[in-house]
Amino acid sequence: MRLTILGGGGFRVPLVYGALLRDRAEGRVTHVTLHDLDRARLSAVAHVLADQAAGVPDAPAVSVTTDLDDALRGADFVFSAIRVGGLEGRAADESVALAEGVLGQETVGAGGIAYGLRTVPVAVDIARRVARLAPDAWVINFTNPAGLVTEAMSRHLGERVIGICDSPVGLGRRVAHALGVADPARVRLDYTGLNHLGWLHGVYADDEPGRNLLPALFDDERVLTSFEEGRLFGAEWLRSLGSVPNEYLHYYYFNRETVTAYREAKQTRGAFLRDQQARFYDGMADRTSASGALAAWDRTRAEREATYMAENREAAGAGERAADDLESGGYEYVALALMRAIARDERATLILNVRNRGTLPLLDDAAVVEVPCRVDAAGAHPLAVSPLTGHEAGLVAAVKAVERCVLQAGESGSARAAVKAFALHPLVDSVTVARRLLDGYRSAHPGLAYLKSGAR
Repeated sequence: MRLTILGGGGFRVPLVYGALLRDRAEGRVTHVTLHDLDRARLSAVAHVLADQAAGVPDAPAVSVTTDLDDALRGADFVFSAIRVGGLEGRAADESVALAEGVLGQETVGAGGIAYGLRTVPVAVDIARRVARLAPDAWVINFTNPAGLVTEAMSRHLGERVIGICDSPVGLGRRVAHALGVADPARVRLDYTGLNHLGWLHGVYADDEPGRNLLPALFDDERVLTSFEEGRLFGAEWLRSLGSVPNEYLHYYYFNRETVTAYREAKQTRGAFLRDQQARFYDGMADRTSASGALAAWDRTRAEREATYMAENREAAGAGERAADDLESGGYEYVALALMRAIARDERATLILNVRNRGTLPLLDDAAVVEVPCRVDAAGAHPLAVSPLTGHEAGLVAAVKAVERCVLQAGESGSARAAVKAFALHPLVDSVTVARRLLDGYRSAHPGLAYLKSGAR
C-alpha cells in the first residue's frame, strides 16, 4: 500500500512514520512518498525517517519529490499536512490580529480566518488533482483549519476526504483517566461540534454501555481539576456547562484574558515555532548522515509540546502540562486507525471531521462537523450524538457561517465575503476592525491579492 504525505517536510511527519513502523500487519504501508515545495526540509525529514527506520526490518521505503502530480499518482492514501505561508505566515497572522486587539490563533478567530483564506485555494487545487490523478485514493486531511479545509476539499472529493484532529482524542483520554477508567481506549465518547469547537457530553464504558460516567466527574473538585481542561476552565465553569469543552474553547470563554496574555508574551506561538524549527532545519542542513537526526528532532518536539497553549495556561493559572500530555499518540494514532479501518475493513470508532448528513439538525448535510464515526471499508459514517445545548448551537451556527464566508471568498475571490467572515466571527467585535484586518492581512500576505473588492 502506498501513502503520500503532502507537506512531507513538516515537523509532524516522523510521528506518522513511527506509527507505520509499529504496524506489522498484512496489507500495511510499504512505500511513503514525501512531497514538499522546500527540498531542504524534505531532506531533513528524510534523514529523521532513515534514523527511525535503522534496524527495523521491512521498514516502509521513503521517496521525496517536489512534483505534486508525481506524488499523487499511484497513491492509495494521501495525507494532506500543508502549511500555506509557512510559520512566517502564522506569525504574521498573530501579529496583525493582536495589533487590532483580537485573537490571532491559527485556527480560531481572525488568525484562523486569515489562514483559511490562504489555504482554501491551495487545498481545492490539491483536491482537483487527486480526483484526476488518484481517483481511488482516500485523502486524510491534517491541514488546519481542519474542518474548514476538509469541507473545501469535500466539494470535489465527496466522502473520500476525512479530516482528523488529536484534540478530542487527548480530551477523551484525560477525562477517562480522571474518572478512573483502566483502559481509556475502551470507552465510547459522546462528543459534538466543529473542529476546535466541540463539547464532551458523555463517557460510556464498554462494560456499562448505558451509564454515562461523566456526571460523576463534576461531584469531586479535586478530580475535576486534576486534568488540563479542568484547570483551564475551572471547576465552577465546567459544572455550569455540564460538559467538558475542547481546550480551544478557552479562547471563547476567556477571550479577554487570553488576548491580554498573548499581547504580553515575549513572542507569539507562531514566532516561537518559526524560530525553533528554523534552528532545527538549519542544524540538519549540513548533515551527511542520518545518525542522530531522530534525537535532534525529538528534543525539538519535546520543547514544542511542553510550551503548547502556554499563554492559556498562564491566563488560567493552570500550571505546566502534565507529563502524559507530552507523549505522542494523537494525530498519528487517529490517522493509522482510520487507514486500517478503510484499507482492511477493521471497523473502528473515531472522532473525525466528516459531512454532517443529518447528525446536527441545525446544519445542512454538506457541512463538515466533528463527531464520533464508525469507520469501515466504505469510509466514515457519523453516529448519533447528544443534541447541542442552546449556547453550543449558537456558537456552532455562528462559526459555521463564518467558515462558509471563507469558502465563498476562497472560491470566488470576493473581498466582500472575506470582510464578512471577519466581521461575523464571535471574537471580532467590529465591522471596522474586520475591514482593517483584511487590509493588514493583504499587506502581510501577497498570496491574498486574489481577493478583489468587486468580486462577489
